[in-house]
Amino acid sequence: MPDSTTPHPPHSLDHVARIQAEWARERPDIDVRPQGVIGRLHRLAGLLTEELCVVYRRFGLSEGEFDVLAALRRAAEPFERAPGELATHTMVTSGAMTKRIDRLERAGLVTRRRAADDGRARVVALTAAGRDLIDRAFAEHMRNERRLLDTLAGDEAAALESLLTAWLGRLEPPWEG
Repeated sequence: MPDSTTPHPPHSLDHVARIQAEWARERPDIDVRPQGVIGRLHRLAGLLTEELCVVYRRFGLSEGEFDVLAALRRAAEPFERAPGELATHTMVTSGAMTKRIDRLERAGLVTRRRAADDGRARVVALTAAGRDLIDRAFAEHMRNERRLLDTLAGDEAAALESLLTAWLGRLEPPWEG
């Protein structure tokens, strides 16, 4: 198998390899090999996001709305969380969370109420319709993710998961939740 420094015929270069070749030509003083990993992960993330969003749209949801419903569903009975907790679980700002909750509430998928222990705090909960929708959407989402991973051969998915887990563990603080 050729290494990253072996020239490839132009027709066999993927998008990232073409960019690397151009940079290597223009700036031979800079090691462009990191682009081979980072560039491909970045492109893959975009392609995967689009493939995942196809399923969300099929259920009338945006990616963010799916995330909110999924975070509520994972909370276990009674399937509710504070808006700030939802923002943490979905990694968005409180303003973005408010907009998502507003739309989901208008659609009858969540409700908002005052917290029993603090009248100033709010709690967001799944409605029966919200639970039914996220259960169906999540099942389809998992089938879709399986389809995407099945494009890898043999143990490639397990090896990739192991590598990504190790790398992410070095770059991201552990989850404290």
